[in-house]
Amino acid sequence: MTVADRWLLPDGVEEILPNRALQIERLRRQILDLYHSWGYDLVIPPLVEFTDSLLSGTGSDLDLMTFKVTDQISGRTMGIRADITPQTSRMDAHSLQRKGPSRLCYASTVLYTRPRHVLESRAPIQIGVELYGEASLAADIEVISLMVETMHLAGLDTPQLDLGHVGVYGSLLEHAALSADQETVLFDLLQRKAVPELDNWVIANLADQNMAKMIRALVDLAGGVEVLDRARELFAEAPAEVELALDELQATVEALQVNYPEAELYLDLSELRGYHYHTGIVFAAYAQGVGQAIGNGGRYDHVGEGFGRSRPATGFNMSLQALAQLVDGQQIVPGIFAPVSEDTDQRQIIAELRLRGERVVCGFAGQQPDYEELHCNRQLLLVDGTYQIKPV
Repeated sequence: MTVADRWLLPDGVEEILPNRALQIERLRRQILDLYHSWGYDLVIPPLVEFTDSLLSGTGSDLDLMTFKVTDQISGRTMGIRADITPQTSRMDAHSLQRKGPSRLCYASTVLYTRPRHVLESRAPIQIGVELYGEASLAADIEVISLMVETMHLAGLDTPQLDLGHVGVYGSLLEHAALSADQETVLFDLLQRKAVPELDNWVIANLADQNMAKMIRALVDLAGGVEVLDRARELFAEAPAEVELALDELQATVEALQVNYPEAELYLDLSELRGYHYHTGIVFAAYAQGVGQAIGNGGRYDHVGEGFGRSRPATGFNMSLQALAQLVDGQQIVPGIFAPVSEDTDQRQIIAELRLRGERVVCGFAGQQPDYEELHCNRQLLLVDGTYQIKPV
């Protein structure tokens, strides 16, 4: 390896330099303060865990996204977390064991084996909340509302939300009596919204014309809130669980319309994000000019089974870097340069200035200060026996 190669970082892994780092950190503190005000307790999970717990109940997708290493002490396989939700689930089930609803929040780096989207970081700072122990729709509405509040905090005046419910597809699938291979193909066609291929597949694989009509209709049920009325007509003869899922979506939409009338709501009943993981309402956050979702969430009531305590659960996570890109640029507030001195009065004044929130950078012997590099536009000078702050 040449010297020129040593500064290179792996594809999809970035460093965060001054100004942007400060912007991200300020936003992180503001968001965590927001979550605290809603009653969510901060947790800091470990960077690595044994894969037995880290991947419990999460499906194969997360397994493929997780870097794995061998623990030199135990010889067991450990994973570098690619998602924090399973870790909070372990905490709720084992470490905390609270009897009532448990609200947890976090902000930590995760690592992916490959980017989830083109140009996306493989090491994003994931920030989010999880609410355990409450099965009612009120819990889903609370976490979706908190996602909207998070977007507001990042400066998004018109949040865009994509809502779905995996229970619609799940109930239809349960009554369609398909093989595992058929389910895999159907899932892929719906996710790709490959309409011509889906039409041919439905004709070839579904003898029940009523079921074929309903499954084929899924891919067309995307749009504004009027989608729910169309869905009720198309699913009039569907299993009762489908109507319950539509009722939950309807109630969620109505709550959001009352509390956040500025939010743009989009419904997609063929959106099966995390289908093998989620169990109810799923949702995603978008921002104008950003191609992929800046946050995802939903209900996942079975994630705790692997820890021996299955509790209702709902939550979301967002990329802190993606959120920070939406915030108006916040530069480092220019500070004060203090030339080197052994004067105790100067040290006292510097301490007082810092207590007042000023940024004070102390010089070293022989230093020729570069005020631009130091982010200083003033200096602390001794003038006629008193210390004064003067422009540089």
